Amino acid sequence: MQTALTFAADWVIVVPAILPLAAAALLLMLPNRIAVSWWIAVLTTLAVGISGAVMLWRVSADGPLAMTMGRWLPPFGISFTADITGAALLLTAAVVTLVVLVYARADEAGPGPSNRFHALVLLLLAGVSGAFLTGDLFNLYVWFEVMLAASFGLLILGGGAPAFDGAVKYGLLNLLGTSLFLAALGLLYGTLGTLNMADIAGRAAGADPAIMTSIGALLVVAFGTKAAAFPLNAWLPASYHTPPASVSALLGGLLTKVGVYALLRTLVLLLPASRDLLHPVIAAIAIATLLLAPLAALAETNLRRLVGYLLIGGVGAALAGLALPDDNGIGGAVAYVIQAMLTITGLYLVAGLIERSTGETDIRRMTVSGGSGTRLSVLLFVLLAAVAGVPPFLGFWPKLLLLLGAAERAAPAAPQAGDAIAWLVAAALLLNALLTLIAGFRAWATIFWQSAAEKAHGSAPPPAGIPSRQHIFGLGAAGGLVGLVVVMGLWPEPLLATGRAAAAGLLGPHAYVQAVGLAGSAR
Repeated sequence: MQTALTFAADWVIVVPAILPLAAAALLLMLPNRIAVSWWIAVLTTLAVGISGAVMLWRVSADGPLAMTMGRWLPPFGISFTADITGAALLLTAAVVTLVVLVYARADEAGPGPSNRFHALVLLLLAGVSGAFLTGDLFNLYVWFEVMLAASFGLLILGGGAPAFDGAVKYGLLNLLGTSLFLAALGLLYGTLGTLNMADIAGRAAGADPAIMTSIGALLVVAFGTKAAAFPLNAWLPASYHTPPASVSALLGGLLTKVGVYALLRTLVLLLPASRDLLHPVIAAIAIATLLLAPLAALAETNLRRLVGYLLIGGVGAALAGLALPDDNGIGGAVAYVIQAMLTITGLYLVAGLIERSTGETDIRRMTVSGGSGTRLSVLLFVLLAAVAGVPPFLGFWPKLLLLLGAAERAAPAAPQAGDAIAWLVAAALLLNALLTLIAGFRAWATIFWQSAAEKAHGSAPPPAGIPSRQHIFGLGAAGGLVGLVVVMGLWPEPLLATGRAAAAGLLGPHAYVQAVGLAGSAR
């Protein structure tokens, strides 16, 4: 049993999971007062963000931070472990959630007519926070279940038949992914006798390679489903456009990124040998996701469905880093996940504002003009440029790291078996940028340049404008997020440094294992 005392400052690691859970339970017990529940949700999210910032500062200075529950030494106790990757993604998730809460305030009736919306948002934040911080794979499964329950509730809350239809498709395929994850956990525990991540990092190298590769393949399918990677991505464009825009933004900004994070955590930190054997498969999935998603976006006329396909293309870019397993490749993947959490959330928010302003969901019938049209045009332009990776916007810098990783891996001076694959990944990244640019800006030009008389043979309704409340909360939240994207694009050094530091921690697990207290298990 553990006998050492836990420092009070170390309890910061459990705050992001425990506090939202407690606040969500409190909201369900309170009377139906939207303003009070909103303030509780905002203050809780701020506390989570502050905890994430403190953790990021601490792990940047002192290395990973760990806490094991129940006074049982690892690997038997339930461990929470924060490193650069988990802390940076947690802080970004809190920022995204806070922006969405402000944006949702623009709906006078709210996405749901009760406290349930804010309670479900906090439950989702607790699940995401727990997934980023857990040091145990079974508890990662538990947090996935928390996220699934919260996201399913958000999808159907206040929605009609389309929302329920999208939620069913979302729930069924994600349950399939969760079931495969649980099967992989059973095989892993039967093989290694542990599910503690730090313990697995030390024991996996001595296990049967065939069994470990099979487990790795199951994890690729399970987490690939969660991340909406090809060919397991049909559920996302079929569901994310059906709820209110605030819900779409929250799910699009958080859920698939947790799937990518789980792939990076398991295949880079825990099972590197399995990742090497599965490298051609991972590269093929990344390339297919990079190319097919923007091609589908070219044919899409529903604005939020189009954003969904751009989201999937970004998942392919993050997976490209997994196919280029060096400092630049993994660093580019982590940096890309961070920027995608911000830009995809922003795209869904701006798409929601455009839908409110025009009363349409079909790009061909949207007509936006006047002062609000100019502001929405600028916001959408910046976000599309960032997602496509146009310099100097935010998405350019992670893609540059990925391309540097591909160039190093394919360099003639250092020939490797994966050289040809590296060239293919680099070509797919560049082609993805081009296709995303064409799909995004064609939609932008159709919405803001094509006149109302040219749309629907002159039958387009006049723009409805944006009510004053939505000016304050909706445009304010989206504009603030776009401002952050612009600043980070013009000053990318912190993002790139975070990505590289995260890559060093994932590729070299010694500090992570030592923080948990299993230094003797480090490979």
